[in-house]
Amino acid sequence: MSELQPILSYFYHWESTTPEAPFLYQPQGKEWFTLTYRQAGEEVRQIAAALQARGLAPGTHVGIISKNCYHWILADLAITMAGYVSVPFFPNLAPRQLAEVIRLSDIRLLFAGKLETWHPEAIPEAVEIVSFPHYPGNVRIAEGTAWEELRARHPALRGNPLPDLDDLWTVLFTSGTTGTPKGVMLAHRAAAVILANEQENHDLGIFRLPEHRFFSFLPLNHVAERISVETACLLTGGTISFGESIATFGQNLRDTQPTFFFAVPRIWSKFQGAVLAKLPPRRLATLLRIPLLGPALKKRLRSAMGLSRAGVILTGAAPTPENLKQWYLGLGLYLREVYGMTETSGAVTVMPWEELRPGSVGKPLSGVEVRIDPENDELCVRLPWRMEGYYQDPELTARVLRDGWLHTGDKARVDEDGFVYIIGRVKDSFKTAKGKYVAPAPIEEGMASNDLVDQVCVVGSGLAQPLALVVLSEYGRTQDRTAVEGLLAGTLGEVNRELPAYARLSTLVLFTEEWTVENEMLTPTLKIRRSRVDERFGSHYGEWFNRKEDLVWA
Repeated sequence: MSELQPILSYFYHWESTTPEAPFLYQPQGKEWFTLTYRQAGEEVRQIAAALQARGLAPGTHVGIISKNCYHWILADLAITMAGYVSVPFFPNLAPRQLAEVIRLSDIRLLFAGKLETWHPEAIPEAVEIVSFPHYPGNVRIAEGTAWEELRARHPALRGNPLPDLDDLWTVLFTSGTTGTPKGVMLAHRAAAVILANEQENHDLGIFRLPEHRFFSFLPLNHVAERISVETACLLTGGTISFGESIATFGQNLRDTQPTFFFAVPRIWSKFQGAVLAKLPPRRLATLLRIPLLGPALKKRLRSAMGLSRAGVILTGAAPTPENLKQWYLGLGLYLREVYGMTETSGAVTVMPWEELRPGSVGKPLSGVEVRIDPENDELCVRLPWRMEGYYQDPELTARVLRDGWLHTGDKARVDEDGFVYIIGRVKDSFKTAKGKYVAPAPIEEGMASNDLVDQVCVVGSGLAQPLALVVLSEYGRTQDRTAVEGLLAGTLGEVNRELPAYARLSTLVLFTEEWTVENEMLTPTLKIRRSRVDERFGSHYGEWFNRKEDLVWA
């Protein structure tokens, strides 16, 4: 492995060697605003100088709350250049949640930018606010100092200051799936080692791409987006494009045609639903089998999705149903599963290029060791880019980091070929009235194999048999109810045949209301909040079970 350098050093390299090369693309209606490496450097250096002029001590925590946009990247680079620690937050947090993470983070200054909602009441008076230039279609932020005002006041910072590799780079707060968000501390070394490892071993294949065009739409405060888009772009001298809004997302992606694309299963399901809404499954399958027409249709669909030039396509953050991966494979798009967590800088396993192993999240990346705890089947990992610990929580850090191994909290198994299979969260397993423990994840994955299904949550603590709460997909909501019931009853039978008697689903409870971040059924990373599901629907579990029906409409 070559000599490690902080990621910021690569930005300086492109700023000086390819100053007029495009770096950031921001859509503005039908036009795209382009920022070169030179222009980005000038702006970053002015903001870095403005931060230092505030007299903040080295290592001070500085926050960012904004949807993805080019100012997000510039603010993040300026924080590092000025010698501070970047602490980004999810842009869609409710006031109570935002107040909580700000309290936990100890930030002294907050960059606030492209937001659909803004909650200044959640920001303590002691925290200075710097507002990004206004993005049309989003709220205006009147509080604090304007970004452009800071730029006008301060000349660009000179020189190329670099952090020490062991200095703290960022604190990333988890999405709070299991309760209070945890502040994961990552050093500059973590990002540097991951990307140096990828350069040497090509596990993902980023550095073998002929071009490096990234499209950033998953929250940039999520570790996977931060590492695989922001830092990978800086290392390769590539470009990052952004989406303007949900309404323009598809067109923005089509305009970009990225060479690297990472999305969570829910996004892949949405893409599929959009296709099936126009071409129902049987008609699509028939058309794809027709000589000449089939290959042309595949090419057209890939282009319409914005993925005609994507050489590395990844899926992760939650289990991706096998039927979904096979559907994309039928279009010539190879969705490779990746697995990681914030505590591991998002990187533990990836599906190898040469093999799609059903049900697996792939093999450990080069340099990663895995073992299974014999007591509870928990996956434990040892890797050179793990977190430093949880911010101001040494007790929890000690529980997760033991004897050099990081305990992931995921139940797993490893087959004889080294492929890793995630069975579910250790804490998600529940005990039925029969005294048997049920792991929800494999059952949920089985039910999600039906195109009519968007989201599944298996529940049943204290019941004789578990239930599955099923949210219909966009395609499923357009179908006749009788047809939906018949098809889902068939899937229920298939799933139950593979399960031991105590784990078989007694009932499917069908929902047409989508579970979203806004109604707090999903985390900002689009994972189901099981505690919220229990809180909202738990009083009905017994009633639904006692109806003794295979399917119940909620």
